[in-house]
Amino acid sequence: MGDYWGRSVRVVAGAAVLALALAACQRSAAEKPKGTAPVAPLAPAVGQKPDTAAVWRKWGLKPLVPAPAPPVDKPLELPRKGPAKVFESVPTKDRVVFVTLDDGQEKDPKFVEMMNDLRVPVTMFLTKDDIQDDYGYFKPLQALGDRIQDHTITHPVLPTLGLEGQKHEICGDRDALTEQYGTAPTLLRPPFGRWNSLTQQAARECGISGIVMWRASMQIHDFQYDDPKKELHPGDILLAHFRGPKQLKGETMTRMFADLLKQIERRGFSVARLEDYISVR
Repeated sequence: MGDYWGRSVRVVAGAAVLALALAACQRSAAEKPKGTAPVAPLAPAVGQKPDTAAVWRKWGLKPLVPAPAPPVDKPLELPRKGPAKVFESVPTKDRVVFVTLDDGQEKDPKFVEMMNDLRVPVTMFLTKDDIQDDYGYFKPLQALGDRIQDHTITHPVLPTLGLEGQKHEICGDRDALTEQYGTAPTLLRPPFGRWNSLTQQAARECGISGIVMWRASMQIHDFQYDDPKKELHPGDILLAHFRGPKQLKGETMTRMFADLLKQIERRGFSVARLEDYISVR
């Protein structure tokens, strides 16, 4: 009998607790304003990793505005025949700039780590004499989608050479880069920005369609601008170098590149891949 009454008391108590909980839920529903939607957990923006801001903070930076999708109709057409076309910017209304890195003297492992974190697209114009001691350094950057282009064998002033001399420099670098990285360059950065009509002819005979100049060049902490107003414009091509403390007055490659990105971010630009805006016809 005692066991029977014990079970009865427990059943009644359980029913009372359930009734109280149900009443509390009904009160909560009644107090909730009409039309209030359930609160969903916040999700990261489409295509953006939840830790993007933290990764950029690691390098002392704010994330850049994401670049738009590459245009279907490429705004810059390079001819398949005739002299290689010379250009310093891309005709686009997209608020993007293009970052290029020259030579290859400095091979800072921290820069590879930085690029792997930030995934900022760059075009690398590499000089054979500067990179032949460590071709492998640039392969992780290539694996990120960064393209490797021609910058001659020895970095000479091309107009001081005849046609055959220019072809030797351009074609020789093309052959070395093609062998090491599996893709033939289609663009040339003339050393010191110096070129003439023979450069255009030599480039074409070496399979190069475009000669790439620039609108602003990175000088350790800031740009040296072609624009007297010191402004960037949509489609500008920017020049920087693989440089280390010896050339950067004690600064590192990663610090120089971080300052470059800060200048771009402050002006509200994105960084796009140069080759995504170019077609050869």
